[in-house]
Amino acid sequence: MRQLFLILFYLFFFTSSAQDFKMAINQKNDSDIGLVSTIDKKKRNILLISEAASYTLALVGLNQLWYADYPKSSFHFINDNGEWLQMDKLGHMTSSYYTGVAGIKAYKWTGMKRNNAIWYGGLTGTFFLTIIEVLDGQSEQWGASSADLIANTTGSLLAISQALRWNEQRIQLKYSYSPSQWAIKNTEQLGENHLQRALKDYNGQNYWLSFNIKSLFGIKANNFPQWLNFALGHGANGMVSAYPKENNSNRKRQILLSLDIDLTKVKTKSKILNTVLHTFGFIKFPMPTLEHSNGKLHAHLIYF
Repeated sequence: MRQLFLILFYLFFFTSSAQDFKMAINQKNDSDIGLVSTIDKKKRNILLISEAASYTLALVGLNQLWYADYPKSSFHFINDNGEWLQMDKLGHMTSSYYTGVAGIKAYKWTGMKRNNAIWYGGLTGTFFLTIIEVLDGQSEQWGASSADLIANTTGSLLAISQALRWNEQRIQLKYSYSPSQWAIKNTEQLGENHLQRALKDYNGQNYWLSFNIKSLFGIKANNFPQWLNFALGHGANGMVSAYPKENNSNRKRQILLSLDIDLTKVKTKSKILNTVLHTFGFIKFPMPTLEHSNGKLHAHLIYF
């Protein structure tokens, strides 16, 4: 996972989320999805030009800042399935998923037919990340990863399948981070400060599947909170390097079970506050959590 890519991803996601107000005005309600859409060519052109510019700037910047100082090679694959207890793959999946969610909203905003908007927008993350894999594959230092490609595609398909089936995301991929004790032992790979470590230290990261209870189970009661979720998470700890070493024997997986809040379902009277909440909807809300690791069950009053 490239640090620059993640920063660009978050910026793209935040910008796309901020379009909710415009789309709420210009688009029909979900109940009208059976109607034929009329594409707004001006909006379509704005979107396509913005995407092309974003891709170009991101790839040029990524090439100069990351790849330029390393020798090139013929395109090749590597097997990195065992790295970081697969935490990096979950990061790829989550990035692709949210880029797809934002892409679906953006393509719908143009007035494109529903199914086309879902497929084109939903595959945005896979397209962007596949280009990065091509750059990896042409670098002698790294190589393209088939596992990364699978993770990218899985994230996109999770967004697309739910949009097609329910016209909403009832199962979300989420992210959380808290500082770990391991980053200081390898600052080059795990980060030198909190911002870098939030992106690079897989010991402090957790990735979650967050299920909306009311939507999934069809609960009709008006007083049941529509924002309440339960979440299944995966974390890892004790990793100083990508693979275990003799002095690095504390590696462990963590399976997590918790409640969560779907911030995209929280509605307030303030449009600005709603935008802020929806923008940070990809973050798992701190909640009491059960953790299973090393064959033991642990309870946390608050876990992030």
